[in-house]
Amino acid sequence: MEASRRTRRKPMSQINVVPMIDVMLVLLIVFMVTTPLITQGIKVDLPKVDSKAVPESDKPILVVSINKDGKYFISLGKEADDNAQPVALEKIGENVGKILNQNPGVPVYVEGDGANNYGVVVNLLETLRAAGATGVQLITQPPGASPSGKK
Repeated sequence: MEASRRTRRKPMSQINVVPMIDVMLVLLIVFMVTTPLITQGIKVDLPKVDSKAVPESDKPILVVSINKDGKYFISLGKEADDNAQPVALEKIGENVGKILNQNPGVPVYVEGDGANNYGVVVNLLETLRAAGATGVQLITQPPGASPSGKK
């Protein structure tokens, strides 16, 4: 018994990080696979124009979309709204006005399907201007790029 008491083990002074590395690699793979699946907005076939990319920001953005049927949709923030309901042009002005009163610095973007006629987009731009949106930006697709596949 005396011999077993004398041979005490020393405490470990090292941390085994291999399991943590395994977990991090699994998380990395999961995020790499799910990131391309995240989309925002309504399915539109954007016109192809050579222009600068929209700068990435953590701030929410206001996107007003027009699909090929001429229906309007509003999206605020970065999350997609899979159950987006069409909004009448008159209601767009009211809703955008309320959003801009609460968040004056929110950038406003228009995302219009290339099949729409010019008048539909101009009516929307005038409605946004009347609601207080200044510096409205148009979202386009780079030339040669495949359709965005947005939902």
